[in-house]
Amino acid sequence: MILDSLKNGALYYALNPRLARVFEFIATTDLEALEPGLHAIDGDDIFVNVLETELKKPADAKLEIHDAYLDVQVLVRGREERFGWSERADLRRPLGPFDAGKDIQLFDDEPQTYYTVRPGQFTLLMPDDAHAPMVGEGSIRKIIVKVRA
Repeated sequence: MILDSLKNGALYYALNPRLARVFEFIATTDLEALEPGLHAIDGDDIFVNVLETELKKPADAKLEIHDAYLDVQVLVRGREERFGWSERADLRRPLGPFDAGKDIQLFDDEPQTYYTVRPGQFTLLMPDDAHAPMVGEGSIRKIIVKVRA
């Protein structure tokens, strides 16, 4: 899990060659103008999901993992979004099998820690990061950029 300012995105290009394109997209796109839903950036290798949603109580936010994609999540509108986080290897309570078609599996474990993302920041979540997003109060607009691992 990485939490940093968007201005520092270039520091992470070495983690995945597609991240340069991701941070260029974020820097050059009016994220308020994007319609909610999925938008291709580079076919199935990079795409963005635009969400306008209500935040959840911690108990209602389940930890999730992904195999094929890493996430770059950016809060576009709202005061803050909290994330629960745990190491994937420590998860013990699956809520079902891994869904390869949707690249997701949910868990009912308690997060090991919580952290906060604010506008102007991003969180980068690798396949080893279990995360419970959208924790807090109020409504937000966010983007989740899915990047093939």
